[in-house]
Order: sequence, then C-alpha cells, then structure tokens
Amino acid sequence: MEIKELKARIEAILFTMGEAVELTRIAEAVEHDADTVRKVIRSMMDDYDDESRGIKIIELDGSFQLCTKAEMYESLIRIAHVPKKHVLTDVLLETLSIVAYKQPITRQEIEAIRGVKCDHAVNKLIEYNLICEVGRLDAPGRPLVFGTTEDFLRSFGIQSLEDLPAVSPEKVEDFKLEAEEEVQLTLDI
Repeated sequence: MEIKELKARIEAILFTMGEAVELTRIAEAVEHDADTVRKVIRSMMDDYDDESRGIKIIELDGSFQLCTKAEMYESLIRIAHVPKKHVLTDVLLETLSIVAYKQPITRQEIEAIRGVKCDHAVNKLIEYNLICEVGRLDAPGRPLVFGTTEDFLRSFGIQSLEDLPAVSPEKVEDFKLEAEEEVQLTLDI
C-alpha cells in the first residue's frame, strides 16, 4: 500500500470515529504495524500544522483524534450551535487537581484533602466529563473511585497524565505549613 493511500485510510478512520482512537486499533484497521502507522500519523500531524489547514491531529495517551484547530473557533460559532463553555471555579479546579494527581481516588479521600464536602464539585466535574467513575474500592461499602477522562486531557492540552506539571518539594512544604496553620486557627477558635 502506498503512503498516500495509507494516509487517506487513517484520515478516514479518524474523521469517521470523531473521538480518540487507539494506535493499535488504527494499525489493525489499515493492516500495518503500529510503528509504521505512528510514523505516518506524525507525518500527517506535520502536514496539518500548516496554517492553511483548519484541522489537526492530536495525541491523547496513545490514541489519536482529528479535531478542529482552536484558531477556527470564531468561524465555527457563526455556523454551529456551540455548547455552553463550562466555567471552572476555584473549587472545581482544586477538586479536579486532586483527582488528576491522586487518581484513582474516592470522594472521601478528596474530602479529607480539601477539608470540606465535595459532592457538588465531583458531580459538576462528572457532568462536564472531566472526571468519571473508574471502579470501586475493595473496602467496606465499596466506595466509587474517580479518575480523569480523555476530555480532561483534551481540555488542558496534554497528551497523558505524565505531562502534568510536577509539584516542587518546596511547594509541598508550603502547602503543609498552610494546612497546619489552618488547623491551628481552627483549634484556637
């Protein structure tokens, strides 16, 4: 099979699926090995990078997706009904950060870290499809366990959880000191 035909088949798969497709599934569909398919997709990504193109291919944790470039959004809103953009409040961002860095994590563990109930925040993040239930903990009551979704990766422009920024040891110490001060203030009251 010629490279042009292979690119066309991959493009058709990504366009038709409309969501991220695992590399191995693409390779099986086009009957080529994963390394060759990855190289072809990377070449396609370079082709789509040209400013004359309105779409691009993104990688999400070993999967690939065809999507519209962000610069094209203004033109799209003139023709399509765009779903409401979700606003992430400080509470939602804090809860999402905890899930992203500590996943898989239970609601009770999130509450222990935040120090307050998190039902509303967790429910909103599920509604926004940024987190989802990933299973149940093997413990009494079998509590739900949460993790991030592909939409989380897509929304924050990262390919995998390994791309999350590392928290410096100094920052961790600052957080510990702040938490201890808050506990002391609570005890003083």
